[in-house]
Amino acid sequence: MSLRCLIIDDEPLAHEVILEYSKDIHFLEICGQCYRATEGLEFLSSNEIDLIFLDIRMPKLNGLDFLRTLQHKPLVIITSAYEEYALESFDLAVCDYLLKPFRFDRFLKAVNRALESHNLKNQSIKSSSSSSSPINNNQQISIKSDKKHVLIKLNDIYYLESLGNYVKVWGDLNFLLTPRTLSSFEEQLPSEVFIRIHKSFIINKKFVHYMEGNMIFLKNNQQIPVGKNYKSVIKHLLDIED
Repeated sequence: MSLRCLIIDDEPLAHEVILEYSKDIHFLEICGQCYRATEGLEFLSSNEIDLIFLDIRMPKLNGLDFLRTLQHKPLVIITSAYEEYALESFDLAVCDYLLKPFRFDRFLKAVNRALESHNLKNQSIKSSSSSSSPINNNQQISIKSDKKHVLIKLNDIYYLESLGNYVKVWGDLNFLLTPRTLSSFEEQLPSEVFIRIHKSFIINKKFVHYMEGNMIFLKNNQQIPVGKNYKSVIKHLLDIED
């Protein structure tokens, strides 16, 4: 399986570096090169892309504002010389953030993470198309934690908490820390059970006790904040009246 990639960067040298690194990675296919974010919008309107290597500081439209215009976002790896945009970038669910100049080993780590997210998304789509029934008590996912792959039942997951490029997967009292983004879990987990209620939290609907104000209280007394952009959706999904 290959990732169809697009480079969007106003610096020719940045294109050269990514092209050179990509030659040695068999699953990367560079399908387009754009030197302005506006060119990227035009390219995406007629081409299907899996992964974008995206600069931030560009003329007319910067990379982050470009991302905000996309209704259907491919995977994105930020390639920037400025570290101050990292937190804002992860709020937009980018896959990774490469600080220029970056070495090949760091580039390889980023694209491997992108490939893993791509494969998880495809598995989720196949699973959804093959069965629309609720999850059963034995359905599991594999989570990489502390150099081990741990199988955990979906019905044992209370909520997930984002920590940048890592996620805490919480059970009743304990958690597993895994090097993934919250968005990759959102794509993989069944949406009829797991609900995103905040940019940093996904909850298991079966463990919700009640909602009060801007907080959801779980059955283990854990309190989870509800993001202002999610509140109306949460009320609908949890059948909560004003």
